[in-house]
Formats: sequence, C-alpha cells, structure tokens
Amino acid sequence: MIGAMKITFLQSAKEAVHFPTPNRPEVALAGRSNAGKSSFLNALANQKVARVSAEPGKTRLLNFFEAGESYRLVDMPGYGYASRSGGEIVSWQTMVESYLMKRECLVGLVLIMDIRRPWADEEQMILEFCASRELPCLVVLNKADKLGRGERSKQQKAIAQVVGPENVFCASALKKQGIEEIEEAVYDRWIKSWQKEET
Repeated sequence: MIGAMKITFLQSAKEAVHFPTPNRPEVALAGRSNAGKSSFLNALANQKVARVSAEPGKTRLLNFFEAGESYRLVDMPGYGYASRSGGEIVSWQTMVESYLMKRECLVGLVLIMDIRRPWADEEQMILEFCASRELPCLVVLNKADKLGRGERSKQQKAIAQVVGPENVFCASALKKQGIEEIEEAVYDRWIKSWQKEET
C-alpha cells in the first residue's frame, strides 16, 4: 500500500462540529508526547506531512489526514506532558475522549510508544478505554533502531503479554523500518471490513 497511497493533511479541529464528514473510516494515532507520532506519520506518508517538533506536547488539536481515498488518519495530541497546565490537561481529556467515544467512523487506534519506555498506567488506560468501546488497538514500538536486537525482542515480548503478539509491531520511523507491515495490518484488519459493510 505504501507508495501507492498518498497521505495529505485535511484539517485540524477541536470540537465535533468541526470534524470532517464521517464518510470514511478513521484510524486514530495515540501516544505519549515525544513517542514519535509525527515522525511515524511522515514515514507512513513517505513525505513530510506532519510537523515534527523537538519540544514535546506541540500537537494541541486533532489533525485529520486523508490516506488516499480509502480512510483517514487522525493524529491526536500526545499525553503525559508534565508541563501542561491543569486546564490544558482537562481540555485535552475532553477533546480526545469525546472523539474516541462518539466518532462513529472510528475503526481502530494505533498506540505509538518509544520502545525504550515500559508499559505504564497511561498506556493501560488507553487499552482499557479501547476495550470498553470495543475498539481494536495496535501497539507500535517506535524508535526500534535505538536498541539492539536482543533488547528489542525482550521489549516486544513484554508488551505482547499485555496486548497479544499479533498486536505488537516494532518500527523505526527514522529508518522507515516496519512501516509497511503496520500499514498493511491496519488496512487488512480495519479498512477492508468497513468497505465490506458499506457495499
């Protein structure tokens, strides 16, 4: 799919009234601040479509991207950024939870983690949130190039015990490794089923 599919920025929004028409499936991208969500999205697009910042917590809105004519990717603000004010945190929770709970065309969530970080309460909360909504979830262990093969395998096995081995992928957005496998999993598992229901 990569190379044949063009990913383009569509719009940013905070409230449901400003979201795009729900006429195609959407896949949410979630992750801790500085997990490399924007870099992952750029690697998926094979071009720079999302702004990458060295300062975590820069994404403050829901950013919608068209993935060809098949589906949309929705880049959500990163969580866990301690410098945010209490008001900003509440605003983030309201915006993200409203989108995840009420968006009828949302078909799955990709949780992007820095492979060097352990599974924590925030990740567990997202997983349980997805489970309560019966929303499928994949975990991408990004920045895999930062670890040796043994450490990479150890971390992948640890996360697999939580979410299942079929739902964990190692990737390096920097070196564009593992990206195509993830895109194919998203398309085959989530987008095809939506298309079948629509026909």
